[in-house]
Parts: sequence; C-alpha cells; structure tokens
Amino acid sequence: MTATISPSPTLEVEDRSSSSPLRLSLAPAGPAPALLDGAWWPRSRDLMAELPFLTAALEPLWGRITRATVNPTHWPAVPRKVPVAGHVVNVGWFLAEQDPHELLLLSYHLGRWNLLVVPPRTDPASAAWLMAAASDPLGTSTASRLMEEAARLRTASETDRAVEAVWDSEGGHEARERAARPRIPAVTGVTAAMPGQTTARR
Repeated sequence: MTATISPSPTLEVEDRSSSSPLRLSLAPAGPAPALLDGAWWPRSRDLMAELPFLTAALEPLWGRITRATVNPTHWPAVPRKVPVAGHVVNVGWFLAEQDPHELLLLSYHLGRWNLLVVPPRTDPASAAWLMAAASDPLGTSTASRLMEEAARLRTASETDRAVEAVWDSEGGHEARERAARPRIPAVTGVTAAMPGQTTARR
C-alpha cells in the first residue's frame, strides 16, 4: 500500500491489489477546531471492507485508531469489530446521537475525529464540493447541513441546464450569436460628396 499527499488537503492511498485510490480529504490544522476534520468518500457501504483502508491511511497521521462509530441509517450492516493492520477496531453505532452522514474515529491517547461520509454513488462534482467544504478549517456546518447544501446546489445546477437547453432549442443560442455580431449599415446608391459639392443619387 502506498500513500501520497497532494498540495490540496486530499490524501490518496492506493491499494495495489485493486488500484483504487482511497478518497479522503483532511482539514489542515487551524487555530480553532472545526466541526468536521474532513471527508471520506468510500466506494461502498461495506464497513468491513472499507474501514481497513481508511485506518491504514490515517494511523500514520493520527496514531492507532481504536474505535469507530456510525449512525446505522446509511450502513446496511455494522460489524462489532473490524480487523485492520495488526489490530482490531471496535465499531459502535448511535441512532439519535450521531449525524447520519458522519463517521467518528477515536484513539485512546490522541483524541477523536469527525469525518463527513460522502455517499458512494455521489456524482464527482458534488463529491468534490463536499470534500472541500468538510475540509475547511473554519467550517461551521454539520455533515447533514453540508449534504443539504450540496443537494440544493445540484438541483439549482440541473435547473439551469434544463432552462438553457429549452432556450437553445427555441433558437436562443442562434439569437445570442446574431446579437453578438456587429451591425454594419448597408450603403447603396450614395456617392460621398466633398465639401462644396452636392451628392447625386442614382
């Protein structure tokens, strides 16, 4: 397993067996703690399969992850223990107490981290927005609030595209091009006169 850190706060970890990068964005250290420490975009809702790759990427940065908690709303199965490299992560769940779009990771000695979980089938544009927003060190939005804002932005974008498509189908695109062309007045049958002369029309 190899890890590279890009100039943006996105950490990519590649599993050599599948060549699928781990999609993870972390907030840089700031003067005041944000509500979220970043975002994770898993490829499935299978915690047993996904969590080992996440912890393998984070443990060199944060220390050994000993416990994780989720809200079971979006996870079809929540295993009690997940084996990771050299140890086991205990997994728990909270229905009312935990944001349904958030993953909580804990280390006994170093603290806790909250990650927004981007749904696996999210379109790339929305996922990129969510990962950037969740990694803002000055962010004050919860995971669910960011998900609502991403949905609003996606709906607005789709509406704009639909309106533009209708406008273009009704000739709006051609009308815009015609309006952009400079108008040159047509001059026919007129001879320019010098001062003191008269203009003759044909």
